[in-house]
Amino acid sequence: MDKLATAWAIFQGLLLEAIPFLLLGVAIAGLARWAVPPGAWIERLPKNPLLAPIIGALMGFALPACECGNVPVARRLLASGAPMGTAFGFLFAAPVLNPIVLASTWAAFPDQPWLLVARPLGAFLLSILLSLLLVQLPETQLLATALLEERRMSQPLSNLGLLQRSSGVIGGSPSPPRSMRGRRLKGWQVLDQSCREFLDLLALLVLGCVIAALVQTWLPRSWLLAVGGAPTASILALMLLAVVVSVCSSVDAFLALGFAAQITPGALLAFLLLGPVVDLKLAGLFTVLMRPRAILITAIGASLGVLLIGQWINLWLL
Repeated sequence: MDKLATAWAIFQGLLLEAIPFLLLGVAIAGLARWAVPPGAWIERLPKNPLLAPIIGALMGFALPACECGNVPVARRLLASGAPMGTAFGFLFAAPVLNPIVLASTWAAFPDQPWLLVARPLGAFLLSILLSLLLVQLPETQLLATALLEERRMSQPLSNLGLLQRSSGVIGGSPSPPRSMRGRRLKGWQVLDQSCREFLDLLALLVLGCVIAALVQTWLPRSWLLAVGGAPTASILALMLLAVVVSVCSSVDAFLALGFAAQITPGALLAFLLLGPVVDLKLAGLFTVLMRPRAILITAIGASLGVLLIGQWINLWLL
């Protein structure tokens, strides 16, 4: 009963911490859907494989949302026809490259200037790496089915054939009239779409929080912190801890402050880099964006990238 009570307390904490940011992300996506006519600015985004994720990552500076809030915004970018590199660059970098997270990292570690530089720089490099990795997959193998159909409907016929676009000629939903492109949606339409999107994402978030709470309860942190002094083992342990704890990036620096003295610098940075990209709470949310294979590639790529960054930091500082 004690463990169930602990799991319930952890579940409530994770959910209450994440809901405001999820709501903020849905609100930002809905506001963009209403204020900016479809296609008005998407076509101006660079399509260069390297420049696209860089622009997407830099967009994170303007949005004060953690990883939960970035999912609906990234989905809106993809559904609107934005370059995949831009959307994924934003998805993976914005949880760290935003004002709230940068300020919280500085507040938690004002006496470690290297971390104030290494965390945003590491997040930026990791987002570029993951974006370049994912865009190698065809859209049909990368994007979730519903998102893929919505994305195709937003693209002109010059980019896609009728069969690809699933137009009204060969089954599926009819394509919207060309006159609808560039027309602003009505407020009630945006509100209805945003409410449904929030409820769908909330259900997935609840599932992720349940899994994270159960795993965190039966896998005590003391087991992972016991190897804090070993250069490589400490990094691997803190990466696993970041996945299990599933705390939002806006407060993870204060959590890390509690055990920072027990672990290596590379392990500390690994904890602060991997959690915003891959954790149990995000597993369900990512299903509205990517197929299972793409999610697995993201998890493996992020883990290897963070491990290499952590090892380099330990070689530099130890």
